[in-house]
Amino acid sequence: MTRTRLAAALAAVLLSGTAGGAAEQAAVPAADDPALSQECRVPGAQLYTVAQLGAVKAALAENRPLRILAIGGSAAPGASASYPAKLEAALEHALPRVDVVIDHRGLPGEIASGAAERLRTMVAEAEPDLVVWQVGTHDAIARVDVDAFASALTEAVGWMRSHGIDVVLVDPIYTASMAADVDYNRIVEAVRSVATQQGVPLVRRYEALQYLSRRSDKGEGHMLGRQFRLNDLGLRCMAEHVALTIATSLTRTEAPKEPKAAPAQPPLTEPQRAPG
Repeated sequence: MTRTRLAAALAAVLLSGTAGGAAEQAAVPAADDPALSQECRVPGAQLYTVAQLGAVKAALAENRPLRILAIGGSAAPGASASYPAKLEAALEHALPRVDVVIDHRGLPGEIASGAAERLRTMVAEAEPDLVVWQVGTHDAIARVDVDAFASALTEAVGWMRSHGIDVVLVDPIYTASMAADVDYNRIVEAVRSVATQQGVPLVRRYEALQYLSRRSDKGEGHMLGRQFRLNDLGLRCMAEHVALTIATSLTRTEAPKEPKAAPAQPPLTEPQRAPG
């Protein structure tokens, strides 16, 4: 699907007022999509799973700025610091004439060990329409219990959705050194499972980086820097992949799937957000 066709499809959906659909496998042949840079093109089935983004759609329909909280990764100076600008540029390319406001915050530590609590504070402060969450890499490296991780992630995603906030999950980074590691791959699968159960879009970063690494003579060094951090090209590709996942999700028109209930959590601080 070309950028022009994607924009036209998005406009038609917004005009119709039809809600987006439940999580489903990508059907767009993204490997040939000019919305992605040549260096970043990955087959759609290996790039994303799409789902309803009701809060994003409402922001666009109301012609107001789209507020995004991007969490995970590093917010410290260095290559990672350029990610918000790359994501903003990619989104404004994928969603023409949309004003995007991005708040990027690092979320150190494992989700299963309390980082999800800090996430709730960040969300209450930023009041976003959408949270883009790079999740799982810290937990996988730390060898956390996969069931505890999945439970904490399910709870956090369910809490955000119950407050009318859309969520896009980005699964862990691919590296050849961990490709055969059973525990690492169980965390990757847990992120995918939670995305499906909760009905939220998923950027399949692990598969995308694996695909791109195999295309390059440099292997994973083409995209990956030190200490499980993406280099400049890796960050640009991830930003483009996130933007395309969001834009493609907005064109889906099937009936939404109800997410599985999350345990009761403290209410969002004032002003209160309406449930989605």
